[in-house]
Amino acid sequence: MRKNLGAKPYLFPQPVMIIGTYDENGVPNAMNAAWGGIVGMDEVIIDLSSHKTTDNIMLNKAFTISMADVDHVIACDYVGIVSGNKVPDKMEKAGFTVTKSEFVNAPVINELPLALECELIEAKEGKITGKIINVSADERILSNGEVSLDKFFPIIYDTATYGYYRLGERVGNAFKDGAKLK
Repeated sequence: MRKNLGAKPYLFPQPVMIIGTYDENGVPNAMNAAWGGIVGMDEVIIDLSSHKTTDNIMLNKAFTISMADVDHVIACDYVGIVSGNKVPDKMEKAGFTVTKSEFVNAPVINELPLALECELIEAKEGKITGKIINVSADERILSNGEVSLDKFFPIIYDTATYGYYRLGERVGNAFKDGAKLK
């Protein structure tokens, strides 16, 4: 028997995205964002209310999205609960260092092993759409030149219980397993 739960944001898994930007003085900032994802082969969307991060995106027309991982849960949560407007050294307190992206005017967080480097396409009603210009990855998470979920352990956000979870094991093969029913 099914139970109706009403309108809730229960689309699983929900990535934990750490949005990196520079302010008007070139100071890096990051925030944790739960609402967003891929909307095409080279486009992302994030839903943000008014933040220092949104101001920075509008200023620079660029941002990075790093995937939060198991090793940095505390730091990633911290940058989501503390405002860069109130805590100017929040990146340092989180233990994050950055390198300027070679492709967009935004910081890549060195400690997080995967980053999407994006240019702003559009900002409308709190929804930020970006074009992925480059993906940079720490070589430790690569296998045969591609990201390996056997080596990279991103976390996901559970909108129902407000928990962070590690992704699980591989359970199938896309574009292959379903062929058994043909």
